[in-house]
Amino acid sequence: MKELKEALLRNAALTESALEESLSVRYSGDTVLSEAMKYAVLGGGKRIRAFLTIEFCRLFGGDEKAALPFASAIEMVHAYSLVHDDMPCMDDDDMRRGKPSCHKEFGEANALLAGDTLLTQAFEIALRNPWVSDRSRVLAATALASGAGALGMTGGQYYDLADQCDSYEELVRLQRMKTGALIKTAALLGLYAAKDAPVAEDEENIARYAHGIGFAFQIVDDLLDVRSDSATLGKPVGSDAKNGKKTILTFLTEDEAEKLAADCTADARNALAGYDGAALLSDLADYLLHRTN
Repeated sequence: MKELKEALLRNAALTESALEESLSVRYSGDTVLSEAMKYAVLGGGKRIRAFLTIEFCRLFGGDEKAALPFASAIEMVHAYSLVHDDMPCMDDDDMRRGKPSCHKEFGEANALLAGDTLLTQAFEIALRNPWVSDRSRVLAATALASGAGALGMTGGQYYDLADQCDSYEELVRLQRMKTGALIKTAALLGLYAAKDAPVAEDEENIARYAHGIGFAFQIVDDLLDVRSDSATLGKPVGSDAKNGKKTILTFLTEDEAEKLAADCTADARNALAGYDGAALLSDLADYLLHRTN
């Protein structure tokens, strides 16, 4: 895992630098909006989605400089979703990544605008990527819209807030939308950074890998919410129970949930078994399974 941890740190640093450059281009003053955006997206998080974009680009023979605008875009979309999720009308969480949530630091209106602008700017950055073809830009923007929209992340958040998961199958659908869709998008962006004529089989294998690690990630999240503490996680624990949300533990015991996460991880690894150079991505699946925050 040493090589993976070094790669995670390296890719996170590359992404952080790219994000800082992207934000400084459009917002060069001391506006509250600018500060709220930077507060939300810089200096925190594992950058797992950006890692997926960069490493899948490398897997398919692309250059990391082509992946970085797409990696920045996916991190902006992810950051916007966290800003909005934390607000009182949604999950009402006061802490994120060990510091006050964006709306606690800047107020609800400014946090809302910061999230809106991060989402909007993500598409601008993806569509201005100077290192890829027009076709790749369109593929990337389409994937972003699909992963973040009504059939993806925001649709999943709607079902989560509506508390309409009355069965295990409905919960799986929700998690594939709310968490898995953007992870799938991140991985596909890496493919599109490397190739503007992707092969359907590669897209299918990427989707299988992403669904595996995405569902495992959410299962581990649900387990940590009942097992960990706020200091370790950097956010409140027990919020699912507080908000009366259904999780994987509504339908499975902790032992059953652990086994399911392990099975999903194994399936993700198997999806990439036929690709040379996929060791880091396979190791990432194991790393996410065993994470503690």
